[in-house]
Amino acid sequence: MSLNRPIDRRELLKLSSMGLLSTASVPWFETLAQGAAQSTQKRKKSCILLWMDGGPSQPHTFDPKPNGEFKSIPTTVPGVHFTEYFPKMAKVMNEIALVRGMSTGEGGHYRAKYLLHTGYARTGGFEHPAIGCIASHEIGDPNNELPAFVTIDAGFDKGNGGRLYRSVPAYLGTRHAPLLVRDPSKGLENLPEEAENTELDRRLKLLKRSEGRFAKKVSDPLVRTKQAAFDRAVRLMRSDRSKAFNLESEPTYLREAYGHHKFGKSCLMARRLLEAGVSFVEIFHRGWDDHEGAAKRIKERSPWMDTAIATLITDLKQRGMLEDTLIVWMGEFGRSPVDGKGHYARAWTTFFAGGGLKTGQAIGKTDEKGKRPGGTVVDRPVSTAEFMATICYALGIDYTKEYIADGNRPIHMIDGHAKHIHELF
Repeated sequence: MSLNRPIDRRELLKLSSMGLLSTASVPWFETLAQGAAQSTQKRKKSCILLWMDGGPSQPHTFDPKPNGEFKSIPTTVPGVHFTEYFPKMAKVMNEIALVRGMSTGEGGHYRAKYLLHTGYARTGGFEHPAIGCIASHEIGDPNNELPAFVTIDAGFDKGNGGRLYRSVPAYLGTRHAPLLVRDPSKGLENLPEEAENTELDRRLKLLKRSEGRFAKKVSDPLVRTKQAAFDRAVRLMRSDRSKAFNLESEPTYLREAYGHHKFGKSCLMARRLLEAGVSFVEIFHRGWDDHEGAAKRIKERSPWMDTAIATLITDLKQRGMLEDTLIVWMGEFGRSPVDGKGHYARAWTTFFAGGGLKTGQAIGKTDEKGKRPGGTVVDRPVSTAEFMATICYALGIDYTKEYIADGNRPIHMIDGHAKHIHELF
């Protein structure tokens, strides 16, 4: 291979699989990566949502304050500091856009989870589609054997935070429901090792014939839902792309780089799934409802979280994927200033990375002084509607679109007259 011509994407991935590229700096790598990006057809946008269930504490992570429980450290962006327990992420801050002025006002766990997944307040029994289901509907590839939306359970360090929100497609249809991976170490459970299996094919044909006869006799939405799930499962079993769920094919050095915690393995799987054509991956980790105080728990979580997210950002960038992959980190709200013990929805932090956004900046600001520094947004508050509109806009989705819900009822994709965060574009 001559170094005087641009390297194509296939060669770049081959080098990576051989272990010749890593998160370490390679003198000639940037030039090759630029050539690969220029010679590659533009990828469709995709998203990885890192959901910290229970509400992560902003003063203990990415909005440190003077006299806080943790020291702050500088990042690669002048004037922007993280707490001392996120040194690796501090080194990739130029790829991150902090939103420090989140102000949503909903402090109840499940209602806030619903709000931050759908853009709508929870009212009665009516269901709105989750953002991952919207992405599946709007930018998913209908010809891909893999589902467009996958959720990965990254475990928990304690059982709190109330009921876990499970994404539903609502009136968008069951085809856009997520596929759940319960353990990234095990991949997709119950998947046959051999996609080409004569006996399996014979049984599937018999089952499909039987299901078809039943569907003709019984016209019911539940029957159609079951058929759709069955068809998706068969397509997935027969697809070579199902190998994306197997982490063992990754080089040892890269698996080590992501870390042995379920969260790190989930991040590695997410990258593999995006390469296989999945549009939206949500990774959820539970246990962030730190009513005893956030300091002790975040000290324990930060090593695996810091390592995995920094590696994910670096890995995507090296593969030429970061520009077209939006990473979103958030929970349902923040925590009370200083100690992080209580729920706090008036002023908290999320962040975006990649996705073609104007990164290397902090948008919004909370107060530095007062009895509870960090308790009030003093510059650029961001609402739920703005935040959801930003995700859609970054993915190339028209968030002003209307859907038709049951009963021929028109309903906006995002509640209210939303506008995206213009500073990011």
